[in-house]
Amino acid sequence: VKLEEKVEQLQDSLQQVQMRFMDMQYFALENNDDALAYYDHLNLENPTRYIEDKLLETNERKGNNPLVPYEGMEGDFKINKIKVLNHRWIVADFSDGKYWGDLIIRYELKDDLGVDFELVDHLLYTRSQ
Repeated sequence: VKLEEKVEQLQDSLQQVQMRFMDMQYFALENNDDALAYYDHLNLENPTRYIEDKLLETNERKGNNPLVPYEGMEGDFKINKIKVLNHRWIVADFSDGKYWGDLIIRYELKDDLGVDFELVDHLLYTRSQ
């Protein structure tokens, strides 16, 4: 009987995790057919990965990432994590290894597969000493 109860608890726990995962994936380009339709003509196998890669390329410039409007304090600010929300918006975080913040970026994936990025808003977290 105890084993059956444990199995039932684990199944309930797994179902809760699956529901949370589905909620977190709601705002994701790869799960948004209406947004993906904007890119059908480009024949990209994985538009999300393509856009993320293009954004990460902005880190390759020496110094701070040009989309981060702050000067790194412990090093250069670079973009780390990226969430492509739909066919226009990205949320990303940046860090210099000690300090970090978040960005909201508007982007446009063009027919020539170029991507334009525009910073919409930003914040830098303060650290208590």
